[in-house]
Amino acid sequence: MANTESAGPTADVPPVRYRVSGMDCAKDAAQIERAAQSAGVAADDVKVSAATHIMTLSAPEARLPDIEKAVAVTGYGFDRIEGDGDIPPNPAHQDPAYRRALWIVVILNVGYGVVEMIGGFIAGSQAVKADALDFIGDGAITFLGLLAIGWSLAWRARSALIQGIFLGLLGLGVLGTTIVRVFERTTPDAGLMGLLGMIALVVNVISVLPLLRFRKGDANMRAVWLFSRNDAIGNAAVVVAAGLVAWLGSAWPDLIVAFGIAGLFLHSSWAIIRDARADLKAAA
Repeated sequence: MANTESAGPTADVPPVRYRVSGMDCAKDAAQIERAAQSAGVAADDVKVSAATHIMTLSAPEARLPDIEKAVAVTGYGFDRIEGDGDIPPNPAHQDPAYRRALWIVVILNVGYGVVEMIGGFIAGSQAVKADALDFIGDGAITFLGLLAIGWSLAWRARSALIQGIFLGLLGLGVLGTTIVRVFERTTPDAGLMGLLGMIALVVNVISVLPLLRFRKGDANMRAVWLFSRNDAIGNAAVVVAAGLVAWLGSAWPDLIVAFGIAGLFLHSSWAIIRDARADLKAAA
């Protein structure tokens, strides 16, 4: 158990901020916060914004090396922000080659997300539609990161707020159509479901490859695979659901997976909106 008493009083300690790289969704922010708390940081003294990808710590300077070591275990990158700026000096995002690699990731994610969404309608599969939404969401998050390079905290928060609302509406759409399918109970095309899920796994791997040469060190390398692994879980769930649909001749496996993916997506959307509003208040 972490010894939170060792952290010392933090009421008069100025906050320290870090730009976090490699985050995918709100659950990543929660994971980082738990890692900091394991190093003795009180829950109220650490905040990771799912909107702007900034970690704010209230801890004495002497405690920072231990906290940095604890959060580094999560596999994400942490760059300390000095002074009153919002961006650490010489961030990796300024590398033109890295930006091109991120554009490839955006095109692959959004492009296949659209293809998979169309395939979901053809197959009559809600799980495939929900997985497509995850692809589009990942692409949109990366796209926002590209556009927001060099923007102030306030403008990044405004962009994240718009993105969170947009993604939330998409998630509600998938959730609503899934509820309708519960009453219709039409069995989806299991073969097409499985094919789309397998292609999604391949696209995830291809999306990682352009970024590998820019990942230096064990922690950052692990962040790439964390990103890919989290997406692959959803893809694998679609493939498993397809097998169960074919085996049972029932639409329920498809619907259950769709509810699960849509629910997680809506939670992330809500977290982005919540954090964006908090960041806007802080910027004001």
